[in-house]
Amino acid sequence: MTFFTRSMVSKKLSLVALVPLIIGLTGVLSSSVTHAASLPRTNSKPIHIDCSNGRFLCTEVMDTERVFGQGHYVGHDEPATLFYSNQSGSGNRTSWNITLPSDPAPAPLSSGKAFNFQLHIAFWLGMAMCDTQSYPEQVSTCTPDSDQNIVDPAVSPKHPGTAFSELQFYPPGWVRWPAGTSCDATRWCAALNIDSLSLNPVTGQPNNAACINTVGIEPVNFAFITKNGRVQAPANPVDATTATYTPDPQSDLFMNSGDRVTVTMQDTPHGLLATLVDWTSGQSGFMLASAANSFGQVKFDPSGTTCQSIPYDFHPMYSTSSEKTRVPWAAHSYNIAFVDEIGHFDYCNGPVPIAPGGSCPDGNLEGVQGDQEPADSDDTSCYPAYTSLLVPVSGCLNSNTGFDGISYQPLWPDGNTSLHPTPVRFSSPLTGASFNVNYNRVAFEADLPRIEGTCDRVTGTGCTLVPINDDGVPAAFYPFFSIQNVQNQGCSWRFGNHMPDSINDFGQNGQYNMLLPLAYTGPEGKPFTVFNDFRRILSTNPCEATPA
Repeated sequence: MTFFTRSMVSKKLSLVALVPLIIGLTGVLSSSVTHAASLPRTNSKPIHIDCSNGRFLCTEVMDTERVFGQGHYVGHDEPATLFYSNQSGSGNRTSWNITLPSDPAPAPLSSGKAFNFQLHIAFWLGMAMCDTQSYPEQVSTCTPDSDQNIVDPAVSPKHPGTAFSELQFYPPGWVRWPAGTSCDATRWCAALNIDSLSLNPVTGQPNNAACINTVGIEPVNFAFITKNGRVQAPANPVDATTATYTPDPQSDLFMNSGDRVTVTMQDTPHGLLATLVDWTSGQSGFMLASAANSFGQVKFDPSGTTCQSIPYDFHPMYSTSSEKTRVPWAAHSYNIAFVDEIGHFDYCNGPVPIAPGGSCPDGNLEGVQGDQEPADSDDTSCYPAYTSLLVPVSGCLNSNTGFDGISYQPLWPDGNTSLHPTPVRFSSPLTGASFNVNYNRVAFEADLPRIEGTCDRVTGTGCTLVPINDDGVPAAFYPFFSIQNVQNQGCSWRFGNHMPDSINDFGQNGQYNMLLPLAYTGPEGKPFTVFNDFRRILSTNPCEATPA
């Protein structure tokens, strides 16, 4: 059921008028969508997102070793803009306008050309959520949409259990999900992810072994945005199958590069509702994070022997958005945020055949075309060119810990559209009952200290604004946020390089200019403080959105 039609676009139906229609549909959804256990069974095998192997769509934790143990690296480079407001509802009700990026022509391939799937593996919109079975496991209740949930870990470990929702957009043109990052050769798709953490930081206990083996210590609810709002397969991690993570062009919302999309994320009686309206194509899609739609908690039962899913309506945690509305186990300090996930793709070129999903073989080369080096230990989750949906390049997807991959080269949007993509453009979010209230402050944040090997996160020594690469020198480039005025659309944010029509680059890399100490709960409930981020807070919002 595609409820948004071209005729409705021609009548210029406003977002304010559209939202009640969507909310009305959630009642239909709640009564008609069955739990995951009753969904039609397919031949798909059970599968879950394994955050311990560096899977790109997992929320970055405060400390890999504390959560996953030695020998794991789950670092994700996530430059972000954070939005603050004391307006009631600003922590649980947002609207964004996004223009999806476009790529240069796929042929001919040449040195200096880059595509969205190489620069950023996904970008996403965030919001903190209640999850009473998630870290820190000290209290059994969470009042949705309430600032009573604000508890500073430096003062008390009794913060309500918290998850983090990420409405992620995936670029087209390379290896198809679930192995790769693309849903289609030329079209974008999106999915609602809700990440939890099955760990008690006071006792140090993780969930039981059966659950860790089934869903991991950082379980993820996952559902592609569909045109009728119904999950295509179970969303909760206990019951998820390969069909959960396999794009379905018949049911999922696919969007073209350059399309203008309005995204709303808001609480409803049955959980978080994420809605996408593609004004360019006239299509729309949504997803409700409800128990009836097969979303669920993973029961925290350290002494148990089985892994249980508890049907659950995921509601936003906070009423407002500020420096205090944190996810207390995440590396970032965010709640309402736009985040670009970079630092994954690296080439794997050479004569030795690549086993899909394996490492870049010895004898092949990584790095930028024309400046390549022998493959190293971070070149894993690799795929040969023949597995690509459109652009025939071989590459690897794991975290680029050497900071020498495509994300760290001056290949980002800069106005040269024959070689580089156009930028993702997004408005500042709006909140309020009619989505007509701007957030009044903005922050820039990058979690570089969390992932840099040169950084002492206790003292801040060796933490650098531009990461140090494998050669011991600063990376060739690090992207940044800027703003522009767009005719008939008002002010928009962009992410990338300097562009000719930029109004303000905010000091480029200098926009992430202050080390941020964050407190976390440690053993026996004693807090500890580390530097996980650079953050700079602006006293105003320099790019206010125009209400619909």
